[in-house]
Amino acid sequence: MRGMWSIAMRAVRSTPHPARWAGLFASLALATTLPLAAQTHFPADSLVREIVRPHVAPGEGVGIVVGLIEADGTRRFITVGEPAVEGRALDANTVFEIGSITKTFTGILLAEMAERGEVRLNEPVAALLPDSVRTPSRAGREITLLDLATQSSGLPRLPTNMRPANVGNPYADYGVDMLYAFLAEYELTRDVGEMYEYSNLGVGLLGHALALRADTSYEALVRARILEPLGMASTAIVLDDALRSRLAPGHNALGQVVPNWDLPTIAGAGALRSTATDMLAYLAANLDPPDSALGRAIHRSHEPRVATDNPDLRVGLAWHMLSAFDRTIVWHNGGTGGYRSMLAFDGDRGIGVVMLTNSNRGVDDIALHLLEPRIPLPTR
Repeated sequence: MRGMWSIAMRAVRSTPHPARWAGLFASLALATTLPLAAQTHFPADSLVREIVRPHVAPGEGVGIVVGLIEADGTRRFITVGEPAVEGRALDANTVFEIGSITKTFTGILLAEMAERGEVRLNEPVAALLPDSVRTPSRAGREITLLDLATQSSGLPRLPTNMRPANVGNPYADYGVDMLYAFLAEYELTRDVGEMYEYSNLGVGLLGHALALRADTSYEALVRARILEPLGMASTAIVLDDALRSRLAPGHNALGQVVPNWDLPTIAGAGALRSTATDMLAYLAANLDPPDSALGRAIHRSHEPRVATDNPDLRVGLAWHMLSAFDRTIVWHNGGTGGYRSMLAFDGDRGIGVVMLTNSNRGVDDIALHLLEPRIPLPTR
């Protein structure tokens, strides 16, 4: 579940090569000659395919689904690649693992439960766990729910007591007892809240704690509070037969089919599976939140709260906010053993992009370029 990228961040500070991008910019510039009502931000489907196609390896059974939302609410889907499932073409209803984009659902859950008065952002996570569980603290400061959501808890990226029986599905046998044992033994190496450090463990712990407070499972909590209100019927952790029949098999960098990932204990860090159709519904709700406790929670999740060592990057409730070319892009990406995903939007312009692929080759750079063409694609 890779939650950060490097190429795209470096690209923000670079300038596109004029010759390389002249044709692309010329195509995009055509929109400015259209009547105002007909203008769109994103290029035509054919041009999107030209941008995406070099990133899809032929003959491997992999593909990319792109979902776009224009400022007027228009939604488009573009697919590139081979059929993901035998007998079923790759389309907007193909199911993918979305990895760490799940963290944004966890951040919104935290804000939504705070809206209801069920938790407080500054509440120690220990208050939501069984009394027998010891959680690390430092200098008298306990880890709060907000610390976990903003990746500033001081917890490491992964627990050190992971010993997977199957490295292809590394979280599958990491149980709650192992999580509690790690927390009891771990000594923080820096003060709580001192700095940003991406942690699958931290957000996974947050999702676990919120589910305990709600007296339900993480999946049931997400379904009741986010998925059902937004009409996301094809998003789940445990897939029924109908959803599994639409699941694209994941592939590693060598084009080999790899196992799906299961995260029974730290599901809030990256366990969700979804489709481009559902993810555009989620994106639309983030661009224009509903008038409800959920909508208010979505708004709160976008508020920048923690700085990072990159002056252009800040963190909200799991979401990342990138300042690039006088724009603010809100985003999160995801990755599991055989999948990569990216969701990014510009709230000021009311536009957004979702990209899902059943390969572990990243798609962040493509999504950012589509959203803000001055961010160049790296040479492949």
